Amino acid sequence: MASEPQDPSSKPKTQPWDDDTKQKFQSKSKSEYFDPCQEAARRSYKCLYRNNGDKKMCGEYFQAYRDCKQAWTEKRKKEGRTLW
Repeated sequence: MASEPQDPSSKPKTQPWDDDTKQKFQSKSKSEYFDPCQEAARRSYKCLYRNNGDKKMCGEYFQAYRDCKQAWTEKRKKEGRTLW
C-alpha cells in the first residue's frame, strides 16, 4: 500500500537515551511529556494504518517500541533516578 520500507531496524537513533535526549528530559517542565521512543511509536501507528489495524502485520514495529522503552528505562535506572 505505502512506499515506505517495512524495516523497523532502520532507526534514526541507536540509543533512545543519549546526551541530547537526557538534556531535553531534564530541561522540560514538570507537566510536559517527553518520550525518546516517539519515533518507534509513530512507526507502529503508521504500520497499523497501512494494514487496516491488523496487529499481526506490525509485530516487529511493536517489538522495536518495547525494546526502545526497555533500553530507556534501564538507562534511567542505572543513573539512579526513578521515572516517576
